[in-house]
Amino acid sequence: MKLKNGFVLREVAGSTVVVPTDAALNLNGMITLNETGKILWTALTDGADTDALVAALLAKYEVDEATAREGVNAFVDGLRKHGFLEE
Repeated sequence: MKLKNGFVLREVAGSTVVVPTDAALNLNGMITLNETGKILWTALTDGADTDALVAALLAKYEVDEATAREGVNAFVDGLRKHGFLEE
């Protein structure tokens, strides 16, 4: 799984934001990510699959695998819904 090209992850005023760099992406504004979103977004830029995303959350947080997987699935579903992933 991989994010589409045309996004830049930046730290702005203590927040993590994703800014579209390609006008064809048809996104007005930017996306704000929390710490978990930043971890997942960064892993996706390297082409991580679902299991790798879950492993990244398990390494960072004290959560069980089912909770981590639920969070990953929700995040990925949101990205798919908005067309941010290469399929």
